[in-house]
Amino acid sequence: MSTQCPYCDLCTDRSTLHAHLAEEHGDRLAFSWHERSGYAIATVTCPICGASWDQPLRKARRDPRFLDEFAYEIRLVLFDLLLHHIRGEHEKGR
Repeated sequence: MSTQCPYCDLCTDRSTLHAHLAEEHGDRLAFSWHERSGYAIATVTCPICGASWDQPLRKARRDPRFLDEFAYEIRLVLFDLLLHHIRGEHEKGR
């Protein structure tokens, strides 16, 4: 079954779409720092309904290079959250 990319015209299987999102749409994620804990916070927002999720990146606190070193893996985790949301809440990609 094909799934439409929520950001462009690509329509493909879920695993290819997951990699596509991480490779092509990383700019759709937001990163910030939690003042008290010092953790990096990664945020993904659904382009369909505006719901968003924060993912604390605790290891980034101890190692500032963590975000650069694991950028692709971080994007995969966040876009996985988005794809599950889109499938469950918007019934797309079933």
